[in-house]
Amino acid sequence: MLVNMNEVLLPAKKGGYGVGFFNAVNVEMARAVIGAAEELRAPVMVGTAEVLLPAMELERVAEYLIPMAEKASVPVCVHYDHGLTFARCMQALRLGFTSVMYDCSTAGYGENVAKVAEMVKICHGMGVTVEGELGHVGDNEGAGRLANPEDFYTDPQQAADFAVRTGVDSLAVAVGNAHGDYKFTPKLDFDRIAEIEEATKLPLVLHGGSGLSDDDFKIAVQKGVCKVNIFTDIDRAGKTGIEAGIKAGADSMYKLIPYEIEAMKKVAMEKIQLFGSAGKV
Repeated sequence: MLVNMNEVLLPAKKGGYGVGFFNAVNVEMARAVIGAAEELRAPVMVGTAEVLLPAMELERVAEYLIPMAEKASVPVCVHYDHGLTFARCMQALRLGFTSVMYDCSTAGYGENVAKVAEMVKICHGMGVTVEGELGHVGDNEGAGRLANPEDFYTDPQQAADFAVRTGVDSLAVAVGNAHGDYKFTPKLDFDRIAEIEEATKLPLVLHGGSGLSDDDFKIAVQKGVCKVNIFTDIDRAGKTGIEAGIKAGADSMYKLIPYEIEAMKKVAMEKIQLFGSAGKV
């Protein structure tokens, strides 16, 4: 059931629901996420991001994720997220990832277009899908430091031009979201999401999903978000699960693993149900 991004996001766009993308930097995370998707009969996306490679090298991630996706009973897209370099994206392709995000959002607009268009041409020739980003989704470490955060938001008309000139399959948008733990209560620009969707007709991607409210997710999906990225929430859940195992008397690493997986699976199931993709397989 290893599929590319279009095979899960296009049905989501048509059906008005969202698909979760969960970074899985070890086997336990992958077991939790794919297990949650199988139990709920939901399509899912799993993978890693370039910033997370110090935790687990890309080649090692591919060794467990791709076979697990192939053997899953639900559609699983293995996605390389926030690829910052051409070389790393090419490595992901060679390793068998079925989707890549080439994040050139910090470059000038012309450079972003040119680089992403080249990546799309290469990937589409291999049956691999591509996500781009326009505007810039920052991180919460810089929260409150920008004089005018909306300067970095995605412009709907520029997004329409970007979609045509690059041929991307999905678009990550900056609409008040940020990576990591939110330092302040986020305020998403839902009208902007709707305008970008109308202008591009693409499945939209919401990065920085951990920490948003249930209503934020529901409205964002209604407005056109089809892929929601989650990492911090399941990462924190894994730690909480280990702590619960220690408290319960587990006295070795292998005895802690079931606690870790169960805690992460619970969170993944909650997100899948919230996004509306449960029962879609």
